Amino acid sequence: MGQVQDIRQLVLQEGRSIRWTARTLEISRNTVRRYLKDSEPKRAEHSPRARPVLKSVQTRIDELLCEWSGRTTAKQRITGSRMHEQLLHEGLQVGITTVREYLAELRRRNREVFIPLEYRPGEVVQVDFFEVTVDIAGQRQTAWKFLMRLPFSGKDFAWIYERCNQIAFLDGHVRGFAYFEGVSARGVYDNLTAAVKRRLGLERELTDRFRALASHYLFEPCFARPGEGHDKGSVEARGKGIRLQHLSPVPCGESLEAICVELQRRLETAALVRKDRCGRTVAERFEQERRSLRPLPPRPFEPRLAEPVVCNRQSLVRIEGADYSLPSHWASLQVMAFVGVADIRFECRGEVHAEQKVPRGGRRIHYRHYLKDLARKPQAVRQVAPKLLEELGLPYQRLWELISKRYGELDAARVLAKLLGAMGEAGEEEVKRALEDLLRSGRQERLGVAQIPSPLTTIPASLAAYHIESGRAADYDRLLEEASGE
Repeated sequence: MGQVQDIRQLVLQEGRSIRWTARTLEISRNTVRRYLKDSEPKRAEHSPRARPVLKSVQTRIDELLCEWSGRTTAKQRITGSRMHEQLLHEGLQVGITTVREYLAELRRRNREVFIPLEYRPGEVVQVDFFEVTVDIAGQRQTAWKFLMRLPFSGKDFAWIYERCNQIAFLDGHVRGFAYFEGVSARGVYDNLTAAVKRRLGLERELTDRFRALASHYLFEPCFARPGEGHDKGSVEARGKGIRLQHLSPVPCGESLEAICVELQRRLETAALVRKDRCGRTVAERFEQERRSLRPLPPRPFEPRLAEPVVCNRQSLVRIEGADYSLPSHWASLQVMAFVGVADIRFECRGEVHAEQKVPRGGRRIHYRHYLKDLARKPQAVRQVAPKLLEELGLPYQRLWELISKRYGELDAARVLAKLLGAMGEAGEEEVKRALEDLLRSGRQERLGVAQIPSPLTTIPASLAAYHIESGRAADYDRLLEEASGE
């Protein structure tokens, strides 16, 4: 560019001749004339030069690509080196650079061109799940981040779930729409199984629960092309950004909910400072978009999964690989389980019982459900005594210690079984109050089975003076010997 300036300065400003300028700068006079005509150098475009070697192998390269198309994957693809090796093996002489350049040109021609999209307020929301790692009560585990994003304003809602299933998918929508205080006209998704039952060409057959969700909130579900996550690039990029900006280092908390609350707080703070090219923050753009969102329905959608189950003879049901106890009078009845993200609600004949979920393979047994049955089975009381006493509380634990220490666990189990039976008649609070009064009376050191008043045990006055020794096997042997001697 400096030489062009020198040429034009010498000829046009100083009046030097073209011949003198060309001789002085040691360039062609044609070059001087060209730069006098054009102030900037231009590259002359000529017709493509002939490439006879490439032309001789081009057809075979295309044939090999077609033959191998079904035998490649994204990670095991055809490279220029492999193609060059095959061509040489077939006796075709060609340079590896020629092969690589041809394959690169083919990829360029077939490469997808991305279209810059425009989003209008309240028009669309994009949804996706992302795998993350969290520390809950000191235990590191894999979890799933549900992210709902409004592309126009850049407003995000994120919540972390233990599983990436349909219940979490539906629950995330309910929480997200409530957080935005409105619903967008359309939702864009991957072809995830929580929403799509099967693909029918360009159409999708939705799952029953997702169809019910879309009908409840009145939005149009739209889906990206299979394997083309960039069709919803806004949520894809933001999901990775949140993982790096707000979930690194690995977040820790006493519960997953505590981690979720902290994550959403951080996103709220970021919305106040993140700005677009025009200098508007996410919070400012969201205030504009909020007015374009559709109003929420009068009541939120119920994301729980309704599942009919049968309570077995142990009064147990199995949900998601975990066992839960139910009141014993529900045994052998059909129960409706409403499975949520963190808890389960059981309903049977007008009664309702709720439980917190446990991991797959775990058990949640409440022996209060079996009080009526335990009252008839002292041996079963003895077997489950540690957990049963933990549920019943301190006075029962103290009673067990006193009786088992003096008379043994079997007698203690019999006394406790009597108490459990009395609970069914007089009520748990009444029995507990009577037991506390007895233990508070100051006669704990003399407490025995015969001294515990009703409902612990009742001994008629006429039999109280009698003492019955326990039987021994030797006594029965002696009786048998005497009988055989006769």
